[in-house]
Amino acid sequence: MSEQKKVAVIMGSDSDFPTVSGAIKTLDAYGVPFEVHVMSAHRTPEAAEQFSANARKNGFGVIIAAAGKAAHLAGVLAANTTVPVIGIPIKSSTLDGLDALLATVQMPKGIPVATVAIDGADNAAILAVQILALSDDKLAEKLENEKIAMKQGVAEKDKAIQEKVKELIK
Repeated sequence: MSEQKKVAVIMGSDSDFPTVSGAIKTLDAYGVPFEVHVMSAHRTPEAAEQFSANARKNGFGVIIAAAGKAAHLAGVLAANTTVPVIGIPIKSSTLDGLDALLATVQMPKGIPVATVAIDGADNAAILAVQILALSDDKLAEKLENEKIAMKQGVAEKDKAIQEKVKELIK
């Protein structure tokens, strides 16, 4: 069996860390190895290009890119690799993250970036785990168990609501 692929979590600024921390915690909870870096599409484009160009060779199976405002980071990374890139548009004070969402999701043909919701770091990590689980049965089992737990949680909440309704209409 081959060594488990890593996930790169790249943020355009250290100010993105509070949002990205959800992805880091989720990857850790699934036992997925990861690295976290700050790289800017505009201030350090060479570093971003070099990192993504070497990502596969360096053992990465997915790259998560978080950026706000102009949010070109995910596209710059995707342009230089065949490793899947997941973009997290970061909410900023300017346009509530709509600018980052559009910049992240509107990629030209041949440069795909899977994009999650604005500030959707947890889902970015889960999507990364799902991609890695295509070739890792242990990860697939962990994901399946989490889906079962979510279903059970909803059923328990429904039961509790039914009890509240009964009490309300007594």
